[in-house]
Amino acid sequence: MGDNSGLTSMTISLPATQKAYVKARAAASGCSTPSEYVRRLIYADQKAREHEELERRVLEGLDSPARQMSAKDWKDLRRTLRAKLTRRRKAQ
Repeated sequence: MGDNSGLTSMTISLPATQKAYVKARAAASGCSTPSEYVRRLIYADQKAREHEELERRVLEGLDSPARQMSAKDWKDLRRTLRAKLTRRRKAQ
């Protein structure tokens, strides 16, 4: 999930039953602390939202008007995508 060096703190209030539940789930899922468990939940939620956004964009693209792609269009698309991949790999 990532580096924990930049952690900040946030206080939340829970009913006693939820606090007990979080502690139990943290232990059962192999988390060392309830905070780690909550971070995992938030991370999973972030990934789910990203997946939903990707699906939305794919559906939006599928619903957009289609047009014929020429050989030049495909060549330009490949060049653009290769450049994006190269930039992304360098950023990692």
